[in-house]
Formats: sequence, C-alpha cells, structure tokens
Amino acid sequence: MTRLLTVAQILPEMHSGGVEKGTLEVARALVEAGHRSIVISAGGRMVEALQQAGSEHIAMAVGRKGPTTLALIPKLRTVLRENNVNVLHARSRVPAWLSVLALKWFGHDRPAFVTTVHGLYSVNRFSKIMTRGDRVICVSKTVRDYVLSNYPDVEPNRLELIYRGVEPAEYCPSFQVDADWERQFRSQYQLASRPLILLPGRLTRLKGHMDFLKLMEALQATGSPAMGLIVGGEDPRRMGYARELREAADGVPNVVMTGHRSDLRNIMSISSVVVSLSNKPESFGRTVLEALSLGTPVVGYEHGGVGEILGQLFPEGRVPVGGMAGLIEAVQTQLKSAQATSIASNSLFTLSQMLAQTLELYTAVGRAQ
Repeated sequence: MTRLLTVAQILPEMHSGGVEKGTLEVARALVEAGHRSIVISAGGRMVEALQQAGSEHIAMAVGRKGPTTLALIPKLRTVLRENNVNVLHARSRVPAWLSVLALKWFGHDRPAFVTTVHGLYSVNRFSKIMTRGDRVICVSKTVRDYVLSNYPDVEPNRLELIYRGVEPAEYCPSFQVDADWERQFRSQYQLASRPLILLPGRLTRLKGHMDFLKLMEALQATGSPAMGLIVGGEDPRRMGYARELREAADGVPNVVMTGHRSDLRNIMSISSVVVSLSNKPESFGRTVLEALSLGTPVVGYEHGGVGEILGQLFPEGRVPVGGMAGLIEAVQTQLKSAQATSIASNSLFTLSQMLAQTLELYTAVGRAQ
C-alpha cells in the first residue's frame, strides 16, 4: 500500500503564470491520490481554485527579497512541524532559501526537500540554492544541462528530468472556438477575416517584440494581409519598456496589442502561426507546446526549451536565433501551407506524465525520510 504523504509546495504567490499553474495541477493530483496538499505563498487569485480542489493554503510572504524575510524562518519551521510535512517542494529562490534555513537543525523528522529549477537563472550563490534539494526537478534538458554546466559539484543522480505538460483533452487539434466568440474578437480588434500571427507573452524585452514588429513590417511590404497580435499583460517592473513597445507598434499598421487576455487558447486556435522570438533561451516554452497541441504551427528561435519542443513536434518551425531572413521565410511558408502542416503527436509533454512522475518522486523521497 502506498504511504500517504503531506506535501507542502512553497512559492512567492498564486496570482498567475506557469509556475503557479503547475503548482495548482500538482496540488490537485496529490488530493486525488489521497495525499494531503498544502501550498505556502503570499496568496493570489488562484488560491480559491486551489482550496476548491481540496488543498490547504497557508499565507506567508515567502517571496520578498530582503533581510526582514528571514524573520519567517521560525514560523515556517513551526508550520512544517505542526503539519507533519513529509515533503517540502520549493519552486522559487527566496522560498528555497527560507526552506533550507528552516530545515537546518530540524532533527530526525526533517521533511524531504525537493526543488524545481523553472528558469535559467543568473549563475551565482543566490541561484545555486535551487540545486540544494534532495532531488532537483529540471523542466527540460536545457535546464538539466544548465545546472550541470554551471554547478559542476551537483551530483547528476539528484537531477530529475520532468517535462512540463499540457492536458490533451484541453489542447488538441479538434478544439473549436465558439463562432460568436471569434466574431466578437475579430470585431473588437478590427481583424476582419485576415490570417493572424500571434506573439504571446508578458511585455518584457526578453520576448522579442521588436523582432516581431520587424517581421510584420517585412510581411506588409510583400503585400501579405496577415495581422500581427501581441497578447500579454504589462510587467509592473518594466512599464517603461511597455510604453516603448506601444510607441513602436503604433507605427506598424498591421499589428494589434490586446493586453492581457484570459482566452489565449482560443486566440492560438484561430491563429495561422504562433511565433516564439525570445532573445535568450527559455527553460521550457509552454505556449509553444499549447499552440502545437492545438494544431497551430509555431515558428521559433532554435534554442532552449522552445528548440527542444519544436525539435520533437515540429522541426520545420525552428529558425536560427535572430535570423530575420529565416524567420520571414518560415512564417511565409506556414501562411501558404498551414492547412497541410504536419505536427507530430504529443506523447512526451503531457500533463498526466508530468503529474505521475512528480508524485512518484514525492513518494520515493517521502518514504526515504
């Protein structure tokens, strides 16, 4: 009989984003398997869904950088003891530091400590904390290689490659948007029936918006009717860049900025092409996977996790980083032949596989304690 566990995931907040969504997915899977699920964070809009799915939430401001956060160490230690936590899973750097310090001198009943390296963080002592887990989950081969090359003292057998994944029932080629929704969406942004090229992602310089504007200018010069959509909310820490981007986009007639949208799946589904133009490698590339799973071709720079996903599911979508000529050609090719696009079936990056591997890891380390 499988031993039932109490697993606590700790992260800065539960507002939105890939890390938060993954936390919620794992929490649901824990409850469905009969385990006790706790999430420790400063809270956010996703807490309600978390609790409705049967998890507990403990509010602590564990994501703030600064010496005052260290005052939370005794409280976190008490929470872990009083709730008999078997596995503590840190998903961000400040919470990981708090976790390591709270577990210090814990005694024989110390919870197992798991970390997930979600990003290609700057290489320094602060970031190295993410390699301190008894097991370290890497969300892609890119991340695993990053850890091994930058922190050579980390034992490879502590690293666990667990790809993030999507739910095939939600992201599949047969998905169809509601006709009224599409009509309203196209009317709202004056898109008519023109083909759509989508760049999703928060408004940060990393996402390559300026390359996207160059792409759309080049397509316009060829007489292409395609419209470009930039879908993503502002980053409160980078408002200056958002203003700069809006000013630049105002000069490109075939580009629309929608701001944050909660219906991104619908938008990806009706797009002719999705592009991924991050100027630095990304650790995974969830929106690339979601778009391909919907049957929408993706053209993206061939590096990081995006390159991995494209290599597995849609190799013809890969273009050299910063290679504008190759980018334009690849997008034009997809605009001409999108209906005949052959995207490989996704059996590697699935939600069920990610959850099964994560719970198996929890069980292994929890039993070892």
